[in-house]
Amino acid sequence: MMTSISLTKKALLLAAATPFAFAMATPAFAQQATPPEQNGVRSGDVAEQNQTTGEEIVVTGSIIRGTDVGISPTTTLTTENLDSRGINTVQAGIQALSSNNGPALTNSFTANGAFAAGASSVSLRGLSTNSTLVLFDGLRAAYYPLSDDGSRNFVDLNTIPDDIVERVDVLRDGASSSYGADAIAGVVNVITKRKFNGISGRAEAGISEDGVNANQRLTLTAGTGDLDEKGYNAYISGFYYRSEAVYQRDLPAPFNSDNETGICSNRTGTTQCGPNNIANGLDSAGNLNGFAIGTGNYYVRPANAANTVATGRYQLLNQAAGCLNGTPYNPTAAQLAQAVNATTPTTVCQVDNTNKYDAVTPNLERFGGSARFTAKVGDSSEAYLLVNFQQSSSNYTGRPATIRANAPAGILFPQFSTSQNQTPALAAGSSVLALPVYVCAARVNCGPTNGTLNPNNPFAAQGQVARLVGALPDTVTSNATRSRVYRAAFGLKGTVLNDIDYDFNATAMHTDLRLKTNGYVYIQHLLDVIADGSYNFVNPGLNTQAVRDYLSPENITDTSSDLYQAQLTLQKSLATLPGGDLRLAVGGSIFYEAVDAPSANDDYNGPTQRYFTLNAFGTKGNRTVSSAFAEINAPILSVLTLNGSGRYDHYSTGQSNFSPKVGAIFTPARQLTVRGTYSRGFRIPSFGEANALPTTGYVTQSLSTIPAAFLAQYGAGCSVATPTGCPTYLTSYSIGQTTLASPNLKPEKSRSFTGGIKIDPIRSLSLTVDYYNIKKTGAITTPDNSPAIAAYYAGAAIPTGFEVIADAVDTNNPGARPRIAFVRSQLINADTIKSSGIDFGINGAYDFGPVKWTSNLNASYIIELSTTIDGVKQRYEGTLGNFNLTAGSGTFEWKGNWLNTFDFGDFALSSTVNYTSGYDLSATDQGNDYKDCGLAAAYNNCHVKSYITVDANVNFKVNDRFSFYVNALNVFDRLPPVDTVTYGAYLYNAVQGGDGIFGRQYRAGVKFGF
Repeated sequence: MMTSISLTKKALLLAAATPFAFAMATPAFAQQATPPEQNGVRSGDVAEQNQTTGEEIVVTGSIIRGTDVGISPTTTLTTENLDSRGINTVQAGIQALSSNNGPALTNSFTANGAFAAGASSVSLRGLSTNSTLVLFDGLRAAYYPLSDDGSRNFVDLNTIPDDIVERVDVLRDGASSSYGADAIAGVVNVITKRKFNGISGRAEAGISEDGVNANQRLTLTAGTGDLDEKGYNAYISGFYYRSEAVYQRDLPAPFNSDNETGICSNRTGTTQCGPNNIANGLDSAGNLNGFAIGTGNYYVRPANAANTVATGRYQLLNQAAGCLNGTPYNPTAAQLAQAVNATTPTTVCQVDNTNKYDAVTPNLERFGGSARFTAKVGDSSEAYLLVNFQQSSSNYTGRPATIRANAPAGILFPQFSTSQNQTPALAAGSSVLALPVYVCAARVNCGPTNGTLNPNNPFAAQGQVARLVGALPDTVTSNATRSRVYRAAFGLKGTVLNDIDYDFNATAMHTDLRLKTNGYVYIQHLLDVIADGSYNFVNPGLNTQAVRDYLSPENITDTSSDLYQAQLTLQKSLATLPGGDLRLAVGGSIFYEAVDAPSANDDYNGPTQRYFTLNAFGTKGNRTVSSAFAEINAPILSVLTLNGSGRYDHYSTGQSNFSPKVGAIFTPARQLTVRGTYSRGFRIPSFGEANALPTTGYVTQSLSTIPAAFLAQYGAGCSVATPTGCPTYLTSYSIGQTTLASPNLKPEKSRSFTGGIKIDPIRSLSLTVDYYNIKKTGAITTPDNSPAIAAYYAGAAIPTGFEVIADAVDTNNPGARPRIAFVRSQLINADTIKSSGIDFGINGAYDFGPVKWTSNLNASYIIELSTTIDGVKQRYEGTLGNFNLTAGSGTFEWKGNWLNTFDFGDFALSSTVNYTSGYDLSATDQGNDYKDCGLAAAYNNCHVKSYITVDANVNFKVNDRFSFYVNALNVFDRLPPVDTVTYGAYLYNAVQGGDGIFGRQYRAGVKFGF
C-alpha cells in the first residue's frame, strides 16, 4: 500500500506538468483562444468570454461594471464543469474547492452531533466558516439560524437553488471594501441565470457499488421571451434531490465496528493494536474492558434506603429475560476480580453500538422552485424580479436514550438520585439514580400506608433501593431538521443623464428552521415514572406508547433568520487615460439581519424541567447596518491599471469599521500578467458570540495527557504504558469545551495581500500562481484550556477565568475522583491568526482534429496557519488543529484536483483526480508541540496518510436535444485513511474523506433541451 500511494503521488505531480510540457513540445498543433477555465476561471477570462457574447461583465469583488482587469484571483465553477466532474450539487462543488480547507462544515456532520445540524458551509483558507462571505447575485443572504459550533454565523450552501445557477465565482481575496463584514478569507458569489428560453431538464440516480448512498435528482426549467427582440424574458424552474442515510454498519472494516483491534502500529518499537471498544467486550489479552452501561439494558445494584451505601455488584434488572439488547457474556472469576470491574455484573450485555446504531450521513431531501422575470425599461434600463422557495430536510436515528448523564452542554445542575419515601430529587452523597422501595400515585412521601412495594425494584422487600443504570431498551433517539427558505430579489439598472450608470438591487430572505427530536428522556418525567411506577423497567416491551411518549416527549423547536437589503451604485467615466477610461463608482447599502434561535433545552423552569444530553445552545439578536462605499479604476497605461476601493460600515449595535483596498495589474507582454492587492477587512462578532446561551464542543481526550497519579486511583495496572488496564471510562471519552458568550467583544480586524502572475506562453495554455497572506488580529476565541485541565488532574487550583466541572462518577470506581466533563470559559479577543499559502492553476485546450482536449488543474498549498496568544505562536498546518476553529478536522497543507476532458463531438470522456494531503495527529492548542504526534495512541501511526481518488464521467450526445451520461466516482475504490482522533466522523476525517467513505459509486442520468 505504501508503494502504491507513493507512485500515485508521483503520477499526480507528473500530471500537473503534462499540459504545459505537451504544449511546449507540440507548437505545430492547432491553437485557439483559451476557453474559460472550468474550475479556475480568472477574472480576465470572464471578461474575454463576455466580450464575445455581448453580456455585461459582472466581476465579483468589484462594484464597477463593464470592465474587468483581473486584479484579484478568482475561481469560477460552472455547471458544465460540475457535470464533467460528476458532482451533482453546487454545495458539493464548493466543498471540493482546493481553497476550501479544515473547518468546512459538511453534510456528514449533521449525523455526528453538529450544532448546525442540516447545514453545509465553506471555509476558505482554513479560517473557518465565519470568515467566508456567501452571496447570491452579489447580495447578502440570511444566516443559517443555528451557528456552527454554537458561535459562528454562516450561510447554508444547501439553500443554493441548483437548477438556476449559471456559475459560482469564488474570490480568493479579502473583499470587505466591497461587501463589508465576513469577507476576510474570500467570497463565494452564486450567480443565477439572467435569462432562459425553451425547456430543459434532467433525471439521474446513483448508488454505491455496495448498495448504499442511493441518490436521485430531477430538474425542469422552462422559459420564454427574448430580451433583445421582445424586451422581456421569463422562466420558471424546479428541482428535487434526495439522498438516503448511510449507517456505520453499511461500511467495510474498520469503519463499521467499535472493535479497533485490527488497527495496529509498530511506531513505538513493538506492534500494538487498538482496543476492543465493543461495550462489555474483551481486549486482546482477554480482559473485560470495564462495565459499559449504555447498551439499551437496565442494571441495578442494592443500596440502603437513603441511597448512600451500596452493596454487592450490579445485575441485570430482569435476569430471567437476559439481555434485551446485545449478546450476554458471563465474565470469569479472574475478570471480575480486576479492580476496574469491582461492580461489574456476573452477566453483561455486549453491544457494538457503532455498528448497531450510528449514522454516517443522514437522509437528505431538497426541493424547490424559482421564477424570474426580466424586462427592458425604456431604451437604457433593465429590471428583474426573482423569487425562490426551497425546502431542505435531514433526519437520522441515534443510540438508545440515556437515563443517567451530566447536564447538557453549558447548563449546570447537580446530578440527581432518588431515595425512599421522598420526592425523587437531589440526594446528598449519591449521584446514582435509584428505584425507591415504595411507589404511589402522589409521587411523594410514598410508604406502606399510601403506596405499594415497587414492582420494578427487586430489593424492595428487603427495604433497599435499587441503583439504576443503563439506557432505554425500547427507545432510540432520532433527530430531524426541516429548513424552508423564502427569497425575493429585485433589480433595476441602466443609464441616466447620458453617462451615469446606476444599479439598484434589493433582496429579502427568510429562513424557517424546525428541529424535531424524539426519544430523549425528559428528566422530570423520568423522576415521575420512577416514583409512581407507571413505567415498566422490568419488561419495557409492555410499556404503552403513551407511557413512552411521556418519558421521552417529542421536542419541537422553531428557529428563524432574516435578511433585508437595499443597495444603490452609481458609476461614471471621469476621463480618458492612456489605458482606457478612468471610472469612479460610489454607492450605499442598508441591511437588516436577525436570528431567533431559542434553546431546544433550556432550564428556565428548573434543573429537571429539561432533557438529558440535548444541547442547550440558543441565541437571539438583530442589527441594522448602514454602509457607504466607493471604487476607482485607473488604467494609467495600456499595460498598467491601478484600482482602489473603500467601504465604511456602521452597526446599530455600536460597532463601525472602514475597509480599504488597493490593487494593481501589470501586463508588460501579452504572455505575462503580474497582479497584486492589499486590503483591510473585519468580521463582526456573531449573534452566538455576543449574546448566546453557553455552548459546548467536544474534544477527544488522550490518555497521555492524564498524570500517572490520577490514573493510579483506577487500579495499579492503569497507566499510559498499559492503557488496556484502564477502564473505557478513561480511554474513550471527550471533554466538553463550554463557551460563554460576551457582549463586550470587538470586531476582528484583518489585513491581507496577494501577489500573482499569469503566464500565457501560447493562446491555448494558461498558468497562474497566486500568493496570499492573511492576518487577523483580535480574533475571537476560547482561551487555551489546557492549563485548567492539567490543574484539575494534578489536584491544583483551577486558573482564574476557567471552571472545571467533573463528570459522573465511574460506575466501576465510585470512590475514584471522576474525569472532567466540561471546562467553561468566556470568549475573548485574544488571538492573532495568520494564514498564508499559494494557489496554482494550469489550464489548457488543444484540438487534435476530431478530438478536443481540455485540461484544468487547481491546487492550493497552505504555508502557514497559526495563532499567536500572549506572544506564543501555535502552528497548525499539516496537523489536526486548530481545534478552536476546526473541532479537530485538521488543516491540510495540500489540496487539489485535476480535470481532463476528451471531447469527440457526440462523445466525451472526463476524468478527475482529487488529492488531499495527510497530517500529523497533533494540535498545539491541545497541549502538543507542533507535529509531535501528541494525540496519537500507541496503535496509531503519527501521520494520517494523504488521500487520492479518481472520478470518471462519460457523456453521450444522442442529438441536439438529448444526451445521457454515466459517472463512476472513486473509480479505484479507495477508502479514506484511518484517523482515530478526528471529531465529526468515526475513524476517518469527513473533510478529507468526503464521499470517498462510500467506496466506488455509480450514477447515470439523462438531459434534454428543447
